[in-house]
Amino acid sequence: MSASVLYDAPGPKAVVRNRIYAVVGTLVIAALITVSLLRLSAKGHLAPEMWDIFNYTGIRQNIADALVATLKAFGLAAVGSLVLGVVLAVGRLSDHRPVSWAATTFIELFRSLPLLITIYAIWVGFLTDYSMWALALGLSIYNGCVQAEVLRAGINAVPKGQSEAAYALGMGKTQVMVSVLIPQAVRSMLPTIISQLVVTLKDTSLGFIILYPELLQTARLIASNTLVNSQYPYVSTIAVIGTLYIGMCLLLSALATWVEKRGRRARTGITVAPGIETPGITEAGAATGPQPGGAGGADPRADGAGGTGVAKD
Repeated sequence: MSASVLYDAPGPKAVVRNRIYAVVGTLVIAALITVSLLRLSAKGHLAPEMWDIFNYTGIRQNIADALVATLKAFGLAAVGSLVLGVVLAVGRLSDHRPVSWAATTFIELFRSLPLLITIYAIWVGFLTDYSMWALALGLSIYNGCVQAEVLRAGINAVPKGQSEAAYALGMGKTQVMVSVLIPQAVRSMLPTIISQLVVTLKDTSLGFIILYPELLQTARLIASNTLVNSQYPYVSTIAVIGTLYIGMCLLLSALATWVEKRGRRARTGITVAPGIETPGITEAGAATGPQPGGAGGADPRADGAGGTGVAKD
């Protein structure tokens, strides 16, 4: 058995014990799921009528409109958080102390506040009639602060030789930041950036608190206004809406994987110019002219054209 650099490979007893734990854990999870499904079925939440409501054109249209509204808020928040993240990261790394202090204070303040409070305060205080913009602005501020810290960590992780070489070429600080440091930081931190965008997408569900008609708000309205078999279809509605959220998050994760693989395949660096062939020198570096005893010339000690190598008397 080979051991990893992080931990020792388990022995035979440990392997058996881990397999037993895995089997027991799987059985426990399966039992919990079975009990949950049985209880839901006994209360009528899994009845076919509870799922037939999604065949209605009106409900399908409501869900489609909510999906579009969710994607609109997410698109605005994604762009806003990335732009704000770059600005705050550059500001926090600035050599001007007032700029650095202002960026640091902004990041620490809004990163410490609960996102729900930020969204509600923006909606009540400034954008009461524009719930979509209130949601997008709140998401942009909070996630922009997180993205700023991610980018700052990526910039600090770039080897100092990169910036020193750029300064040696005569570049200014802005040129070094824009042309050298930020591109490398984004490339190295891209998985983390995409992961935070997934969090941004899920946080759009907080729009229900300001009555924005996104997926969660629409699901609440559908479930609370549709009566089936004397019950409200909360379980089926949550299952459908949850599946939509999972699908969108998986698409974002797949996009992150594709971008990361594409970045690895990208050609970077300086292309080496083809060498100039020197007359009389082969690619292997051997001389092409006649050499004593070589393939290009005859050995003077050899006997005639036969090359027997026997000296004459």
